[in-house]
Amino acid sequence: MKKFNIKSPLGIFLIAVIPLVILLTYSGIRLDLTKEKRYTLSDHTVKVLESVKKPLTVDVYLEGDFPASFKQLQSETRFMLEEFRKINPKIDFKFIDPIKTKMSQDTLMAMGMQPSVLPDVKDGKISQITLFPYAVIKYDKRGVSIPLVVQQAGIDADQQLTRSIEGLEYSLVSNIKNIAANKRKKVGILVNHDELGPEEFHSFMQLALENYDAGPVIPKNQTELTQEDLPLLKQMSALVIAKPRKAFTDNEKVILDQFIMNGGKTLWMIDAVNAEMDTLTRSQKVMPFPVDINMTDFFFNYGIRINPALVKDVKKFALLKLVTGEVGGNPQYTSLPWPYFPLGIAENDNPITKNINPVKFEFPTSIDTLGGRKNIKTKVLFESSERTLLKQVPNYVDLKEIASVDSLGQMEIPSTPKIFAVALEGKFNSAYASRIERKGYPGFKSQSPENKMIIIADGDVGRNKMHKGEPLPMGIDRLTNQEFGNEQFLRNALDYLLDDSDLMALRNRNIEERLLDRNRITEEKANWQWLNLLLPLVVIGLLGGLFFWLRKRKFG
Repeated sequence: MKKFNIKSPLGIFLIAVIPLVILLTYSGIRLDLTKEKRYTLSDHTVKVLESVKKPLTVDVYLEGDFPASFKQLQSETRFMLEEFRKINPKIDFKFIDPIKTKMSQDTLMAMGMQPSVLPDVKDGKISQITLFPYAVIKYDKRGVSIPLVVQQAGIDADQQLTRSIEGLEYSLVSNIKNIAANKRKKVGILVNHDELGPEEFHSFMQLALENYDAGPVIPKNQTELTQEDLPLLKQMSALVIAKPRKAFTDNEKVILDQFIMNGGKTLWMIDAVNAEMDTLTRSQKVMPFPVDINMTDFFFNYGIRINPALVKDVKKFALLKLVTGEVGGNPQYTSLPWPYFPLGIAENDNPITKNINPVKFEFPTSIDTLGGRKNIKTKVLFESSERTLLKQVPNYVDLKEIASVDSLGQMEIPSTPKIFAVALEGKFNSAYASRIERKGYPGFKSQSPENKMIIIADGDVGRNKMHKGEPLPMGIDRLTNQEFGNEQFLRNALDYLLDDSDLMALRNRNIEERLLDRNRITEEKANWQWLNLLLPLVVIGLLGGLFFWLRKRKFG
């Protein structure tokens, strides 16, 4: 028998490859060869995982009999948690089948989970299956439920799965960061300028309290912010100003300026025009008028101007449900387009607006970005469509306009797309650096460290509706039964402002869809089944015949 030569090409190949295969098998080392590096954790994620000091458990409710698409989500989740455990052994996980463990839907919903009813397509037949695709993170006697499936309208099941996988790392690691934090950041809600009331701002407070300590900032003198309020403001990482209707004094503007110069983040929801839908519904006609809160020069310092003119979008708008008739004494409702309620639809890959439902604005105005401000980057979050109209005020808004939404009314002009919301980041310069007011402020700073700010030209974007005296979830329109993305938008806005680990960048992760053609699979299923059955037999037969012919030729 001929001896095996280790110096032959085959021998060299085996000597080089076999140890490498053994090393990779038992060491757990994995090579990520995907274009988008979907199996590689970011450096920011690794830092967060390494900061976990106590045992942390993740219970994943993705076990059992469910569609193949969810098997992929299960596999991706399992892989990611395995990577988490490699980085920090204090992190452990387990997959739970709620049906096998006989957990009731009431128990799961009490844990903050909402059922997902999804289509299951098999052999051309469509059925529905109810799942609870959530993960529960437990740490130091605390717990939080995380949805693993993106809830976004207007996308099909495959897109929903892809976007859920794209956001998986951010969803898990951001919640791990929040629950394992030794100290929660504080968010102050400014109170004293006729802002939104507690009932109208209830939903926002609930979402803020999920990850932060949030509470009102009330001036000590009950009149205006003064230097007596500085100790309280210094405790705040961010300040939210929601629909102020009373003008800020010059002294308050210096206080807010220095809050920003000292690194404080700000979220502004500003109404430059007073127009209320409740008043319009009752009277059928209302005259909006400009609201001057004495902040024009303040925002100008950051390259921002909020214009006192209503924006109508005749292409991207929400529906208004009105009584349009009566049958047998019962009112008949019809959903009609209302261009004064434009929709903010994400058209870029900004992590604040990506993968959320359209955001509903109510009687918004527009923002001009003036530019020319050093060290400041301005990013547009939402803007209107190319079919935009501007309505100058004071001017009448009439419910009858709903019959001709794309017609020009009195004092209305066509316009290019208008900006509804912007994010600013960089080193901000004080508007009072060369003014005498600086002498009255102890420890005055002329420039901030790296800072962030979000300005929205609509004070109602964070307001929740009321029903029978109870607050509804933000973004829910009870009449049209639509769910808008206002809550997720403002949650992302807060996370963006207070994200010191750069985790928000993970929301921009893109995974290229490489999906099979389902129609072609159905049409060619039988052909491929026969091919898979017969081809191996044919190959074996040919190889057997070739072997028999070679043997006969050699020994015949």
